[in-house]
Amino acid sequence: MALVTLTSRVEEADKASFEDFCSAVGLTVSTAVNMYVKVVVRDRKLPFEISQEEPLDDPFYNKTNQAHLMKAIQQLKEGRGVAHELIEV
Repeated sequence: MALVTLTSRVEEADKASFEDFCSAVGLTVSTAVNMYVKVVVRDRKLPFEISQEEPLDDPFYNKTNQAHLMKAIQQLKEGRGVAHELIEV
């Protein structure tokens, strides 16, 4: 199977730390990246969880506002809402 080059840009300090880690566990950077790619291809997912509890910069997504929105949505589903016409300003 033909090999190709995969280029990725990372911060210099992260690259150095990654190289140090790979060396410490007896791998080359290329081998470690190939292992990562093989696991992603095999499992069809990233080998770690990506999550975000609350966006820090957007108050819309804070827990209090989301609870208020969920309550309002439930009230609408139960028919306890009032339809209003769009008011042009």
